Amino acid sequence: MMIVGSPEQTEALLLAGEIPCPDCSVQLRPHGHARTRTVRGQGDERLTLQPRRARCTSCRRTQVLLPAALSVRRADTLEVIGAALAAKAGGSGYRTIAARMGRPLSTVRRWLRRVPEKHAHWLYGQAVQHAFRLDPEILVRPKRWPSLLGWSLNVLAGAALAHRRWVGTDLPPWTLIGLFTRGNLLSPPLRI
Repeated sequence: MMIVGSPEQTEALLLAGEIPCPDCSVQLRPHGHARTRTVRGQGDERLTLQPRRARCTSCRRTQVLLPAALSVRRADTLEVIGAALAAKAGGSGYRTIAARMGRPLSTVRRWLRRVPEKHAHWLYGQAVQHAFRLDPEILVRPKRWPSLLGWSLNVLAGAALAHRRWVGTDLPPWTLIGLFTRGNLLSPPLRI
């Protein structure tokens, strides 16, 4: 699984042979599509897409090119999940967040549990890395938050806005945050 920006840009890069294999660094080539997914956006919005699949010309491994606006194994967009995490960082509980977003309690509780302190530290590290690379001024006076998760999301948002300014992209901030965190805004599920 590879996290990519926009599907259109990724398709053009894939056809031009400019996306390297994460395993052996040789070019990836188009190799069909993954299964169709329908995910929930803000409110009643639904997004249906079929992620592109690519295959390495050398090691023959395949990769699903998942847009960064989505999260691995989640039925909601990263924007929705990120808004829930931001609400948690602001002090809201899962019941309040679920009612505000129109999502089941169990879903929101699961999201919030996927960001333990250890993962919040990892998110903060990613935030600092990208903010420092794009605009070190972001790190000078970030807004005070009562939790490490709040600090992390704040610095990630600053880095996303700096990226939009410097690169001139029109990708939404949550999509850029998905790229910065390599699709791991929520910690990966435990393997048992």
